[in-house]
Amino acid sequence: MEIRCDALLFDVDGTLVDSTAAIERTWRRWAAEWSHDPDAIIAVCHGRRSKDVIAQFVAAEDVARATARLDELELADLAGIVAVPGAPELLAGLPARAWAVVTSGSHALASSRLRAAGLPLPEVMVNGPDLRHGKPHPEGFLTAARLLGVDPGRCVVFEDAPAGVAAGKAAGAAVVAVTVTNPASALAQADVVVPDLSAVAVAADDDGFLVSVRCPAGSRG
Repeated sequence: MEIRCDALLFDVDGTLVDSTAAIERTWRRWAAEWSHDPDAIIAVCHGRRSKDVIAQFVAAEDVARATARLDELELADLAGIVAVPGAPELLAGLPARAWAVVTSGSHALASSRLRAAGLPLPEVMVNGPDLRHGKPHPEGFLTAARLLGVDPGRCVVFEDAPAGVAAGKAAGAAVVAVTVTNPASALAQADVVVPDLSAVAVAADDDGFLVSVRCPAGSRG
């Protein structure tokens, strides 16, 4: 599969970095402190802003305090975070103004996890806490496209979670989903689903960039 674009927009957790173990550890610790079922929280937390998830489980007046505590736990736990296969090579070949990060996490958390995985920081990073709407709303991807000076319809979004895939599609972008966190069946709204970023190559040409995706046998694409 080949997609022409002017920019590439990446989620962080589960897309550029494999932080699933750290995410689940911190949510389980938070759940224990706040006396909630950790499995119920983990089932809905991936790809969404922490405060939006927490608002489902605590009273409105406690959301800010509970979110601050989760932020503290997440920043303190970077153990085992690694780059998703193919991410270092993919980012190394992109000009700085050709890609951005759009993440539900804070700037501090996303930066810490990218550094822990040995990946570069982008010039443009859009963070969930700074937006009015979190994923699955398209605001984050629309904002990144505007900051890069490109049409959202000429972007390729890389995501790992249903909320992120929905946000990318709502922004008008093509969406490549990776199955680092969720099974392919949960990512069916994406244009193509691959195991990780080693299936993706990017080449510059006179019309921007050509994104080539190798689709595994039996996959969508």
